[in-house]
Amino acid sequence: MKTHLKESLPLSISFFPFLSRFPLLFLALFAGFLAGTSLTSLSSPVHLSVFSTPSLQTTPSSNSSMAILGLNDLIQPKWVLHNMTDAELLWRASMAPLATGEPFRRVPKVAFLFLVRGAVPLAPLWDKFFAGHEGFFSIYVHGDPFYNDTTPPSSAFFGRRVPSKVVKWGKLSMVEAERRLLGNALLDMNNERFVLLSEACIPLYSFPEIYSYLINSSSSFVQSIDEPGPAGRGRYSRRMAPTVRASQWRKGSQWFELDRFLALRVVSDVVFFPVFSKFCRAACYADEHYLPTMVTSRWPARNANRSLTWVDWSAGGPHPARFWRPAVTEALLRRMRTGSTCEYNGRSSKMCFLFARKFLPGALPRLLRFAPKTLGFG
Repeated sequence: MKTHLKESLPLSISFFPFLSRFPLLFLALFAGFLAGTSLTSLSSPVHLSVFSTPSLQTTPSSNSSMAILGLNDLIQPKWVLHNMTDAELLWRASMAPLATGEPFRRVPKVAFLFLVRGAVPLAPLWDKFFAGHEGFFSIYVHGDPFYNDTTPPSSAFFGRRVPSKVVKWGKLSMVEAERRLLGNALLDMNNERFVLLSEACIPLYSFPEIYSYLINSSSSFVQSIDEPGPAGRGRYSRRMAPTVRASQWRKGSQWFELDRFLALRVVSDVVFFPVFSKFCRAACYADEHYLPTMVTSRWPARNANRSLTWVDWSAGGPHPARFWRPAVTEALLRRMRTGSTCEYNGRSSKMCFLFARKFLPGALPRLLRFAPKTLGFG
């Protein structure tokens, strides 16, 4: 009877006298039971080691899913979008390494800065110009911040619009946009030359010719003229003195080309820009005076004192001539290319203008047709 009763008891009861004789074993089994229950309830795995204590971290590190930042990400950003303010951008862009030599293979690039209102209607021509030369140029587009960009992914202009603000013709906002473009382009340490263009500009030579001309130039290209009369000296304000004296006042084309040395000085300028911001008003067009005055006052030896963009002012007035479709001929393009004489690196040259404006959207078909034979690309 006693044996039968013992056999009929539940395992937990029948096994209890045995465990009472070995209390340490009981405690170990009980602890194992609790540990197993808690482990199965955890949503994240815990890795245990027989020879080491368990890690206190029971969830994967947030850093494990983040990309590691490399040197190339710092010297050559892949994207142009950011959330920096103008002050933050210009401060960041003004940084320059003091150490000599680079710990990477630096390929100097030309930064093409497009200051536009909306679309870039001549983009198909520029796409042919850039094709096959990736790694030797960068594109930055500053436009209306409310413009709905529809650039196709196949274009070199796709994804190249920088954070922009509204720009008004003849106002200080034009210079602010130029500095904003320079600031974005300077974030790429490989950008060595910086050329300002508009949506109405075209290249007059092939990419290899323009690249070689700019990279090998010993000068920057900022037109600077001491022009008498109301459209020149007449725009000067005596309140700019003593920072800007009347003898330093200059006028020139808005369309500049700078080396990295001068581009860094423009974005870090806290001397001339505040004065222009305060006193260059009304009939004083800052985009025609700011750079010519500053460069001539501080670094005249670094400047070729001419623009690389061909413009026709023969008709007079505040705006240059515009070229419609019928006006675009091979003869016109040849005259833009070789119709002038200038100095390049101390020698006389017929290659004075690398770009030209103002071409209207309707001129695109003829430009595409003439480009292979007359311009050397496409």
